[in-house]
Amino acid sequence: MGFNMQTGESATAPSGRLARNSVGIAHIVFFVVAAAAPLTAVVGATPPAFAFGNGAGVSGAFVLAGLLYLIFSVGFTAMSRHISGAGAFYTYIANGIGKPAGVAGAFIALLTYSAVQIAVYGLIGVFTNGAMASLGLDLPWWVWSFAILVITHLAGQRNIAFSGAILGVCMLAEMLILLLLDIGIIVHGGGPEGMSASAFMPSTVFTPGLGVSLVFVVGSFIGFEATAIFGEEAHRPEITIPRATYLSVLLIAVFYAFSTWAIVQYYGPSKIQATANGALNTLYFDAAATVIGPWAAHAMNILLITSLFACILSFHNTLNRYFFALGREGLAFKVLGKVHEVHGSPHVAGMLQSGIAAFFLAAFAITGQDPFAVVFSYMSALAVLGILSVQALVSIAIIMFFRKDNKGYGPWRTTIAPFLALIGLAGAIVLVIANLGLLAGASNIVVDSFPVLVVLIGTVGASFALSIKKASPERYAALGRVFAD
Repeated sequence: MGFNMQTGESATAPSGRLARNSVGIAHIVFFVVAAAAPLTAVVGATPPAFAFGNGAGVSGAFVLAGLLYLIFSVGFTAMSRHISGAGAFYTYIANGIGKPAGVAGAFIALLTYSAVQIAVYGLIGVFTNGAMASLGLDLPWWVWSFAILVITHLAGQRNIAFSGAILGVCMLAEMLILLLLDIGIIVHGGGPEGMSASAFMPSTVFTPGLGVSLVFVVGSFIGFEATAIFGEEAHRPEITIPRATYLSVLLIAVFYAFSTWAIVQYYGPSKIQATANGALNTLYFDAAATVIGPWAAHAMNILLITSLFACILSFHNTLNRYFFALGREGLAFKVLGKVHEVHGSPHVAGMLQSGIAAFFLAAFAITGQDPFAVVFSYMSALAVLGILSVQALVSIAIIMFFRKDNKGYGPWRTTIAPFLALIGLAGAIVLVIANLGLLAGASNIVVDSFPVLVVLIGTVGASFALSIKKASPERYAALGRVFAD
């Protein structure tokens, strides 16, 4: 795994394509794992999974989610060898199911990534405000959110390798502090109940709370498609994309399973659920302060901010490429399909994306919404539901794509694995809808309407595609083909 920092002729895009050969496997893995925000996911998402889910079995839930996405990757990577470009899931669905479904998927994906980015902007505003207030600079959360939005926008205007390098540093730092805690727990022999592998035993994992745990766990894999969305800019994409996909899923699943297993050892398998229920915000900080030292808890607080920034930057680049793809395909303003003359980046799409994020942040700030209870919790719940819906569509698209021509692959890659992934993803959607109030932290008409909103957005996208078919048959015929190999 190595960096490919070529930025000579390959970094320009006179043909209207993004800068080729700009990223290697390492960059793409950084984008995916940074979007998963390891420190934020472990410290923020797993305590409620421990408390309200299957307790010590959360580690096993990460293994199950990892297996689901590895199975999904079987067909996903096979199709990536034949369909590539900045549209990612959009082009997969358009070439598999059909153009209306592809545009529907694109609209849902835009909703999903916009929601998760706004959610993280709210959360990073809260954490930055807390950190700076302790230094005597007490400003509203939204001031910090907007400041980080500007930094993110400027970074996104640069060549993609620039963002990849930033994400690499942030990701390594946050994983290092968690590894120090994990290793420290092991060196100390665990906690009051010693050490065991019971967290992975079927009797621990497959309990009535497993469904609730999976609701929180699957959200840790959001940003998964970043492996394919940078295919146009990747060095040797036919090799880079599959390797980066499998490596990313394995890294996320193994690291999260290991970190949650370690914290279970520290508190004890029989006590982790009750302990987490009483320390949702401090479960890992308390352990770090005791095992490593008080400095570790402070470092973890700071690295939470860099973790959130890396997450925002990753989704910013993902959204830019979606808007770019839609602009180049004629589904949005053509100007969105322009690339920067020097950096080969979708800079116009980036301006629109930053503007949309700024608009919604301003709306939340002006109406006085709580940045954590509303901005973060509501938007992240919507994002989890949205991404699962798009991934289910992709599973169907893979099956339908290879039904026309199996491209030399066997039934495992073209039918069986995608079908198993579809069943798993459909089950996850049912679980999320059933536990939406728990995931969002509230149950009201707004939260309850999220499934309807996702369907409505998809319907609008499909209707838009059909209107193009009627008004401009030539433009409709070209949809999804720009990126097909």
